[in-house]
Amino acid sequence: MIETKLGDFEEVILLLVGILGSEAYAFKIAEEFETQTERSVSIGAVHSTLTRLGDKGFLESKMGDASAERGGRRKRIYEITASGKRALENSRDFKVSLWNQFPAFANKLNFNI
Repeated sequence: MIETKLGDFEEVILLLVGILGSEAYAFKIAEEFETQTERSVSIGAVHSTLTRLGDKGFLESKMGDASAERGGRRKRIYEITASGKRALENSRDFKVSLWNQFPAFANKLNFNI
């Protein structure tokens, strides 16, 4: 059975695909990950995560056009599926529920969705 929940790294990668839109290809995702998190990431970790998210049905990909800057090579562009959006919503809702139950923060945060 394919796991339908998101790990933390998977969640961030999926969110970055959504943020980057038509520029969501592996190298750009890795670059954006490092910018947003101030942590380094290997391109291999990004590729394997993108593959896993595709296997779970959370991402689709297509080949983009060839570009001179890449020596005529094409980029694989990723896009979130409806299932991927639901997985992100479920992950967010679960975390918000936990934050709202945490006594130190429950009355101080505005996480109502």
